[in-house]
Amino acid sequence: MAIPFLSGFRKKRDQVIVVDLGNKMTKAVQMAKRGDVYVLERYAMIEVPGENPAHYVDIFADHLKLVTDLLNTRCKQVCIAIGVADSMLRHAEMPLVPSHDMRTMLRYSSKNYLQQDLSDCTFDCHILPPRSGAGAADAAGGVAKPGSKCRVLVGGAKRALVNDLQAGAKKAGLQAVHVVPNFVGPANAFEKAQPEPFANQSVALVELGQKSTTITILYEGELGLSRVVNFGSERLTQGIAEAMGISEEEAEGAKITMPTDVESYLNALLMPLGRELRASIDFFDHQHDKSVSQAFFSGGSARSSKIVENLQVEMLLECHQWDPLASLQLDLPPEQMGEVEQIAPQLAVAVGAGLAALD
Repeated sequence: MAIPFLSGFRKKRDQVIVVDLGNKMTKAVQMAKRGDVYVLERYAMIEVPGENPAHYVDIFADHLKLVTDLLNTRCKQVCIAIGVADSMLRHAEMPLVPSHDMRTMLRYSSKNYLQQDLSDCTFDCHILPPRSGAGAADAAGGVAKPGSKCRVLVGGAKRALVNDLQAGAKKAGLQAVHVVPNFVGPANAFEKAQPEPFANQSVALVELGQKSTTITILYEGELGLSRVVNFGSERLTQGIAEAMGISEEEAEGAKITMPTDVESYLNALLMPLGRELRASIDFFDHQHDKSVSQAFFSGGSARSSKIVENLQVEMLLECHQWDPLASLQLDLPPEQMGEVEQIAPQLAVAVGAGLAALD
């Protein structure tokens, strides 16, 4: 399900650094593929320096140098996951032609396929398999009739941003081999970690971010809906701080440890988020006539079982924490082995992007 924008780097690789540029924290991993086994070799987390570093070549280069120093790595190939404010992910119906031709068509005729003029964007495409009984040719190698159409998942980002990311990586001594919208990260990681529900059920993946929350609905292995909800863990932290008269730093810690006095405020604080997520699920159910059976949570706040339990009540749906590292072999330095389980929910985007880069 990967949608890399740098399509000139399709060759297979056995090791990659992935940098997930968050609003508050950058999460980075170094991953490798040894035979059929995916390996997590190192990870790092570092605060984002003020403004989004992706928009400033020099700041981004310095940030990448800090990340690689923390990873203590010699790997030079980097995959960069960018946020929803800097990327787009949409479904489209397009002529069944090679993907490089699709990218050209989108560049010059984006309005025809995406109902919006995005001529300043770089695109990549993931051809979706034909639905059962649709009678379309197999996109992986079947013979298509002239004029055949196919369903495509289109990823895009401003061309100037992609160029800046490449330039910043080069200045840091790295080669940017993929730029990926963070929407697809949790889906890729979930496919490996939870193959049965991924392939056979309709499920919601919810990534609890700092400034916003993303919900991605998968049905039978296909991405059916992706949406951004303007509610992140920052609002939850501020709400706890105001309700209890404590600092935001204290509230951030209380949000995870969840003492009894904090629990009493949770339901009211999380109600708007729960309703928005439920509305997204209802929309999907109505449009596709398929019922979402479960929701799986990742992101920093997903480390708290109490937050997930409260959202389950509001969403009227079975909700779970899940481990994005479940399919990986861990070959970490001893000092990281002890804490990786605690921070695993925050690595869903990076791990998913890494799996795509190594496939």
